[in-house]
Amino acid sequence: MARLRAVQQTPGSTLSEFTTDGCSGGLSAGWAALAQALPAFRSRFGDRPPYESCCETHDRAYWTGATEDGYGARHAADEALRACVRDYGSRHRAKFASDFGISEEQIVRNFEIISTLMYDAVRLGGGPCTALPWRWGYGWPQCPSETEAKR
Repeated sequence: MARLRAVQQTPGSTLSEFTTDGCSGGLSAGWAALAQALPAFRSRFGDRPPYESCCETHDRAYWTGATEDGYGARHAADEALRACVRDYGSRHRAKFASDFGISEEQIVRNFEIISTLMYDAVRLGGGPCTALPWRWGYGWPQCPSETEAKR
């Protein structure tokens, strides 16, 4: 967080315009590719993950990359993503259970698994000052390496 804060406080360093890839790590891109390749998949599930708005809200927090209580802010954003995806499944469990011919409890469990996997992925790969495009503070210029920062 200290390195990201230094980037944010560097004169001339500005926050870029907001961008989102939907659900990072290739989730939205993979979903779209599958939908394009398989018309039956597209007609049943659509072109984008149905909970993609959860990811876009999460991306807004990551884009700005708050450094004041940054670890807490990042953790809160990741928890909110998990809750949003889980809650989406819970709200739509009756429809999904009917569509897929499984119980509502299975739908809820599956969305719990999906949301936890997404949470684990962002916790693992979303730290500040990584080279990843979905890093905490991705709207700011990339942090210098630790060696460069010490110069």
